[in-house]
Amino acid sequence: MIRRLAAAAAAGLLPPLLLAVPTFAHGAPTTPISRSAACAAGGGTATGTAACKAARAANGGPFGTFDNLRVPNVNGDDRKFVPDGKLCSGGLAAFKGLDLARDDFPSTTVSAGKTLPIKYRATLPHEGSFRIYLTKQGFDPSKKLTWGDLGGKLAEIKDPPLSNGSYQMSVKLPSDRTGRHILYIVWQTSSTADTYYSCSDLVFKPATAAGAAPVATKKAAASKSPAARATTAAAPAASPEQADTTPAAAEQTQQAITPVGDQSKVTLGHGLVAGALLVAAGFLAYALIGGFLRRRRENR
Repeated sequence: MIRRLAAAAAAGLLPPLLLAVPTFAHGAPTTPISRSAACAAGGGTATGTAACKAARAANGGPFGTFDNLRVPNVNGDDRKFVPDGKLCSGGLAAFKGLDLARDDFPSTTVSAGKTLPIKYRATLPHEGSFRIYLTKQGFDPSKKLTWGDLGGKLAEIKDPPLSNGSYQMSVKLPSDRTGRHILYIVWQTSSTADTYYSCSDLVFKPATAAGAAPVATKKAAASKSPAARATTAAAPAASPEQADTTPAAAEQTQQAITPVGDQSKVTLGHGLVAGALLVAAGFLAYALIGGFLRRRRENR
């Protein structure tokens, strides 16, 4: 349909009123955010950033709409139609400010080796394939992007699902990337003659060295004074929720329960003494009675 309208317009067969209707735009990445979606009309909210202002100044005027960065009749011959240094603009004068070599375009922070979700907003859906590239390790953002800066394709995805107005895709990022890079997406439609180009700026998080934290902890513990280590070792005893099994704690526990355990011995000792006194009293009474009876017999 679009091709027929274009042919009719070229032949002068369409009425002036229909020719005045603006051409529909079609799509651009919003996750990770592309330069066109960040800086051009109708895209994101980053149009006031320093990089977007500089891009508009270099453009010599406003950009076209963010989702209209497309080149007709490429038919897969991207390098012929899009020269080095003009990859982000697709070689279009209406977007040339996006080709600036800057390291402060709105970006997305990512992790090497992880899966990156991609949302490609489709204001007018089309059938077609997405070719996804990433700059090689060592890419210099202070220079304009060239085809030689791109590594092999991360993926080529045909007709991904459309959900909530965006094509939903994902790619696995290489594990060797560090610093700032550009994700380059080429959308070659099969239902129209157009191919779309976009640059999304990525910043890879610094890698964390495995095992660094435990080593540092051991070194910190080794550097403590003997008194500090003793205090650290005794610290668990202060917790009422955890039993202390250190020798010192065991000795304290034994000392605490010994008087209670010996209470039976003390009671038994008292009984023996009382029994001895009773026996002695019995002997004394027996002796007194015996002496009394003996004296009574002698007086008779």
